[in-house]
Amino acid sequence: MLYPLLGVFGLCAGVTTLLFGFGGGFFAVPLLYALLLNRHAAGSPVALHAMQIAVATSAMLMIFSSALATWRHQRAGTLRWDLVRPLAPAIALGAMAGAWAGLYLDSTWLRWLFIGYLLLSLLDAWLRPGFMRVGNQGPVPLGKAAAALVGLPIGALAALLGVGGSVMTVPLMRRRGASMGIATAMANPLSLPMALAATLVYALVPAPEANLGAGLLGYIDLRAALAMAAGAWLGMHLAAPLLGRLSDTLHARAYLALLACVLVVMLVTGL
Repeated sequence: MLYPLLGVFGLCAGVTTLLFGFGGGFFAVPLLYALLLNRHAAGSPVALHAMQIAVATSAMLMIFSSALATWRHQRAGTLRWDLVRPLAPAIALGAMAGAWAGLYLDSTWLRWLFIGYLLLSLLDAWLRPGFMRVGNQGPVPLGKAAAALVGLPIGALAALLGVGGSVMTVPLMRRRGASMGIATAMANPLSLPMALAATLVYALVPAPEANLGAGLLGYIDLRAALAMAAGAWLGMHLAAPLLGRLSDTLHARAYLALLACVLVVMLVTGL
């Protein structure tokens, strides 16, 4: 039942990746973390590195999901490449540093960083003006210096926690005047350089001397990533008719509600 379950959660991730710009990381990390702890004895090599495996597998899943969602948004005409190009190089560079740091952090610390990241993101989006409602002036692109300044930490945190960075890029785009449709569309091509850079680090940098078992490339669980990618493809196919049909206010509220759900899952997981 493990891989069919991963496929179902991959389907959910596909829907939210296409419509909200996140899903691969926010679904994969809590799910894989919980499954790994459930299937392996406490203190075993896999249990000790459960969060790293979850984050690394999430990064590989996001290569597929972000690329497919980018292609669908391009076909729908919702992408603004002038907003993507300034940020993408800095995000990729930051992701390499974040993934490298993730190799050496304790799994429990990674979990609490993930929870703190979600909580601060929710509070910032809910309490600070500029997310729930935006003006009609349209999105304003970042300059090169500003893009580097914000892109490096976005890439580093996203790769460290396996979440794609959409929880930072979507609010950033909202506060620069983007509609939810444009902001969530931008999250996918901006997640792709992070996913590629992080996957290379997690796959090629040697895992600890402990044997993590068959089916893993470095910290990446290849079978889990494949099962979730298959589900994500189906989820995006099912969600495609909804592109552009959600009102801006409903889209923003649903985005925050999904973040809150993932926060609850991560708080409960591992207790």
